[in-house]
Amino acid sequence: MVTPFKANGDLDTDAFVSNVNKWNEDKMAGYLVIGSNSETVYLSEEEKLELVKLTVHNAKKDRFVMVGSGMDSARETVRLTNKCAKLGAHCALVLTPFYYGPFMDSKAMIRFFTEVADNSDIPILIYNVSKFTNVNIGADAVAELSRHKNIVGIKDSNGDVPQLATFLRVADPSFQVMTGTFSAWYPALAMGTTGIISAMANCCPNEIAETQELYEAGKHKEAFEFYQRMFPVNGAVTGGFGIAGLKYACDYLGYKGGSVRNPLADCNASQQEQIRAIIEKALPGKGGKKT
Repeated sequence: MVTPFKANGDLDTDAFVSNVNKWNEDKMAGYLVIGSNSETVYLSEEEKLELVKLTVHNAKKDRFVMVGSGMDSARETVRLTNKCAKLGAHCALVLTPFYYGPFMDSKAMIRFFTEVADNSDIPILIYNVSKFTNVNIGADAVAELSRHKNIVGIKDSNGDVPQLATFLRVADPSFQVMTGTFSAWYPALAMGTTGIISAMANCCPNEIAETQELYEAGKHKEAFEFYQRMFPVNGAVTGGFGIAGLKYACDYLGYKGGSVRNPLADCNASQQEQIRAIIEKALPGKGGKKT
């Protein structure tokens, strides 16, 4: 979930709640609050807990609320996770520790996630996103951690399809291996993965769901063609233009993206024009809605 900010950098809670209410009518199983695309690294703990509270209060009752509660130490991760649990969060997405990168081997990952899982009041999932952390969790660590009763899945955002296949092969059958990027969505579906936690779901949730619906209906060619059509949108709002691009796409498609927080910068006029062109090519006539 994006975190809308006002032009002065203040949290825009009205816009945030408006998004939750709109997403409640879209095709999704739940929400990830205070994740990477929430600009979580720029939020105070008070702001994080406020967003969790607002999400729990406003989400449809049949939807999961997942929180991105990972910190670099196990102790602080447990502390924040359990605060979120008390607010009603259902599960936690825990980022791989990364600051002392050369020492974050499989033994460190197993030690970290085991302590967090042993002491967390809600189930946890591993969050693997090397583009931000420069750390990649190994299949040996996933294989062992997947058998912990309180570690229920992994969000792998690397877009590495062979790695995703390896995680699926070595993990416990009950362990939920999910992709974290639309770029790997069709291959992930073909391998039997049925879950995605995607930045693009902020602005195009129903299109992501449609790809899955087509695939599960046996319309594999149509699913692949639709996936290919949406691929440039994903590239724009996650890689090419970053969170600022994602927020502008939200604004353009009827959600409330708002401003980014310093040191990020909002999209300029040229970037906005490029994003509009990409969206109009993929989804003719859908953009330009007032928010």
